[in-house]
Amino acid sequence: MTLPRLGGVKPKAAPHFMHKVYIIQSQKNKRYYIGCTNNLEKRLFQHNKGENISTKLGRPWKLITYKIFENQQEAYDCEKKMKSYKGGNAFKKIIRGDVAEWPKAAPC
Repeated sequence: MTLPRLGGVKPKAAPHFMHKVYIIQSQKNKRYYIGCTNNLEKRLFQHNKGENISTKLGRPWKLITYKIFENQQEAYDCEKKMKSYKGGNAFKKIIRGDVAEWPKAAPC
């Protein structure tokens, strides 16, 4: 689907097509998982249905936070960086909601 141009200006990407880096937490074992997607609601549903080998045993999963990117490569770079933080002080600040760019997530 192509969005119409408004006055010759290219519109920003629709929120659904923007890429998101997200953090979810297992309600079973309290572990965290960091991922990247362009459809967060669908991806969370897949995690909770057991469609991901990495998260199947931790079901159910709860969305903790996410950050939106207009560019897929930026999202992938951020995901990689976040995974390097996992367990460190920067990661703990993000999941506590102490970092403005990573607000506490409302339920999907």
